[in-house]
Amino acid sequence: MKLSQFQFPLTAEKIAKNPPRWRDECKLMVLHKNTGEIEHKQFKDLLEYYGKGDTFVLNDTKVFPARLYGNKEKTGASIEVNLLRELNREQRLWDVIVDPARKIRIGNKLYFGDDELVAEVIDNTTSRGRTLRFLFDGSYEDFKKTLFTLGETPVPSWVKERPEPEDAENYQTIFAKNEGAVAAPAAGLHFSREMFNRMILADINTAFLTLHMGIGNFRSVDVEDLSKHKTDSERLIITPETAKIINDTHRKGHKVLAVGVTTVKGLETYCTTNDEVNPYDGWTNKFIFPPYRFAIPDSLVSNFQLPGSTMLMAVAAFGGYEKVMEAYKVALENDYQFGPYGDALLII
Repeated sequence: MKLSQFQFPLTAEKIAKNPPRWRDECKLMVLHKNTGEIEHKQFKDLLEYYGKGDTFVLNDTKVFPARLYGNKEKTGASIEVNLLRELNREQRLWDVIVDPARKIRIGNKLYFGDDELVAEVIDNTTSRGRTLRFLFDGSYEDFKKTLFTLGETPVPSWVKERPEPEDAENYQTIFAKNEGAVAAPAAGLHFSREMFNRMILADINTAFLTLHMGIGNFRSVDVEDLSKHKTDSERLIITPETAKIINDTHRKGHKVLAVGVTTVKGLETYCTTNDEVNPYDGWTNKFIFPPYRFAIPDSLVSNFQLPGSTMLMAVAAFGGYEKVMEAYKVALENDYQFGPYGDALLII
């Protein structure tokens, strides 16, 4: 398929700047992929479509304060640094994205806070990517505390220019456990403690995988032919326990709901020929776009994604291109909100 097939007009007013007051009270559109029927619900109504023995698979990655603002040595030029992943704990090496990249060269030093933290650029990784070595005298625990104190919650700039204090909680799922993401698994943001209690009462299982979302989720696709697009690799962990819960669910004839596109990516990374999940601890650069045959999830819930995004492509692959694009048209006509703080689409 072509990139142009996933474009549609989306104004800034359609992007939610903040989440609803209660996590589970955003709008929920339900798309029946076999018939194309559309229903309009609230997110907490999701449980009406599931029952005893079904399994919800969620991504328990935890967002860390990954965005730093600093200054370049000598010139004092302002620099934005987005931490991606820690490369070496002992040497304080981090893979980052810098902006503006043209000003940052190997050998440059960057200063953060009141010179509380200094970093040296030691390598180029991509056009905007760099490897930084942080120069810090002190224990690793003190370094990490300083780094995260200076950092801010990495809410995408197209959602809001700068995060607010409440975003530290809002841009985090209530089940976040394993630190390492620079973007939140948005569909999971809608789950409240009340919903989890109702799931327990309904005998709905939960299974967790960890996929540390990188900034590549928001990187624009720059090729028209989608088969030529390459995605960034992200860390993925599926434990034997999670694999067993999911596989047992299918063996017993029950449904598996993937909560979010990152969860789908994780589930589809390392499947058997018998459509079962394998335990996995490694990296994934899985890119899903139509046409695609899904092995694991029976249904998917996802936020409304941006035009031309890889996440929209994965949703279209699951629900069918024509039906999903029609659902997005209906969403725009009915004032659904887009982005990580926006409304959700359930495809069953």
